[in-house]
Amino acid sequence: MLLGALIDLGLPLEVLQAELGKMDLSGYELEAERQMRAGISGTRLHVRDLARAQPARHLPHIRRLLEESRLSPTVQAKSLAVLERLARAEARVHGVPVEEVHFHEIGAVDTLVDVVGFIAGLEHLGVERVYASPVPLGSGFVQTEHGLLPVPAPATAALLAESGAPVRPHPAQTEILTPTAAALLAELAAFGLPPMRVRAVGYGFGEKEFPWPNAVRAWLGETEETAARETVCLIECNLDDVTGEVLGYAMERLFAAGALDVWFTPVQMKKNRPGVVLSVLARPEGADALAAVILRETPTLGVRMRPVERVVADRREARVETEWGTVRVKEKWLDGRRVAVSPEYEDCARIAREQSIPLQDVYAAVLRSVG
Repeated sequence: MLLGALIDLGLPLEVLQAELGKMDLSGYELEAERQMRAGISGTRLHVRDLARAQPARHLPHIRRLLEESRLSPTVQAKSLAVLERLARAEARVHGVPVEEVHFHEIGAVDTLVDVVGFIAGLEHLGVERVYASPVPLGSGFVQTEHGLLPVPAPATAALLAESGAPVRPHPAQTEILTPTAAALLAELAAFGLPPMRVRAVGYGFGEKEFPWPNAVRAWLGETEETAARETVCLIECNLDDVTGEVLGYAMERLFAAGALDVWFTPVQMKKNRPGVVLSVLARPEGADALAAVILRETPTLGVRMRPVERVVADRREARVETEWGTVRVKEKWLDGRRVAVSPEYEDCARIAREQSIPLQDVYAAVLRSVG
């Protein structure tokens, strides 16, 4: 339903198919169907499993599938972060190590399509932040691979508890929120509605029929703030016993977990040891999760956390046409006018590789094309 809502917002089905085609994943087909529910027009996305039996995929298999794909590094990292979060929840519920869980839910082709497709769709639409309303919960029971389980399913409940997501009751006597959707929202979304200019509205329909529209509604827009002041959290720790490889990987995981910025500062520490200060800028609601990433991915025994204020300019995304195709650009706006434009690195790097031309030539061409 989340992915159907993105298609309804304007994500072309052929773009989604091309992105998913960058993985070594087969045995499925997609169909986007226009439907009417209670007088509302929207999109119902069908993910049809054509294989008689999908291979058993454990977390290491999924990790390798993503790492060996041609997906962008951002899509790879965020997809893996969502799937690892889902895997940890399943492992806690079943009481086994995360690497040993037989993830029939995670390894299923529709789950991989939903997660990777949704994140690739966000990237194509230029979405920088995801917000969500309180999550509706049904009641009753749901049939799973493990038998009849209460709603919300145990993995869903574990994901909601881990992220601290706000929930609300729902009259449906069935499952409303799946573990996959819970993992996507827990990993990617902040819960709340910011001031914004709404540019488009999309509806993604589900399979179940209710007396009300069974739909996810997605709003695509731009935040209203121009040079707005906001409070964020600065998380830091000192490290003197860590390799460059570990630091690089930690930075990757922190960005995948929603960090606003990550940087390293060289320092001289006790006993004349050269060290580094790892600094992370986070939104307050995501600070605890990012601190947990630092504790998990580095040798530090603790982190420092404090609120800081920052003033940010209004940022917008546009697309410009070049002789090699469309390139996204980020625009900086102050007092109602555009004051700077920055080409999107990933788009420019892709063109440079495909055309065997210098990256700086692509940048120059993009800037010449900016109106």
